[in-house]
Amino acid sequence: MISKNESKLIKSLQLKKYRDQHQLFIVEGSKSVKELLQSKFKIEWIIVTSSFLKENPTLIDSIFHDKIKVIKENNLSALGSFSTNISILAIAHIPPNLALFIEKKEYILMLDQIRDPGNLGTIIRTADWYGINKIICSNDCVDVYNPKVIAASMGSFLRTKIYYCNLGEYLRSVPNSIPVVGSFLTGESVYSFSFPSEAFLVMGNESNGIEPELLPFITHHIHIPSFGKAESLNVGIATSIIIDNWKRSFHSK
Repeated sequence: MISKNESKLIKSLQLKKYRDQHQLFIVEGSKSVKELLQSKFKIEWIIVTSSFLKENPTLIDSIFHDKIKVIKENNLSALGSFSTNISILAIAHIPPNLALFIEKKEYILMLDQIRDPGNLGTIIRTADWYGINKIICSNDCVDVYNPKVIAASMGSFLRTKIYYCNLGEYLRSVPNSIPVVGSFLTGESVYSFSFPSEAFLVMGNESNGIEPELLPFITHHIHIPSFGKAESLNVGIATSIIIDNWKRSFHSK
């Protein structure tokens, strides 16, 4: 069972200020929690129904036994953001915000003011699919530990390193020899662009694009050609298209 104070704490983790205060976040659903338990994340609690525990006797290793709290299905659903989550959720510790640096033949995604949780989760999942495991976010991007981001990433957040910082300050420290590719409404087409072997790929805000203060650091402007009448693309979709063309360019050589 969980106490009233524990229940209050778990519910409070829906909000960023309490996640920051307690350095804890929620992971919901059996698939994501199963992956979490196999990761290096430190677990605080595992909240589970008795029926799920009986159906998955080998899921939770002995090292987690003192962290398990068994509650009724309706009480579990009330703790999280999933209206249909009637099996398991976990509370984990937020890891330190450690700086990320580019290596040879590596791409790092750089996200500027991505505010929609679903978009960030989709980008993380796409990056994981294409083998990109480093993402640098501006300080005003949505929090990666937002429950909606975690859900949309479908466990990919566990395999992707995320670093929050001031992008302008970060880019000032990047050597001039490393390309910084930015996505715009104009520029060279992704279909003809010669992608460098390593680079930072900057994706901007869903409505306003890349911040003007970052423009001096962009060495290559690229865009996705339009063949219809839509004014813009969802940033998650745009990121997927650009990464796919980057991968295609190297597999075709």
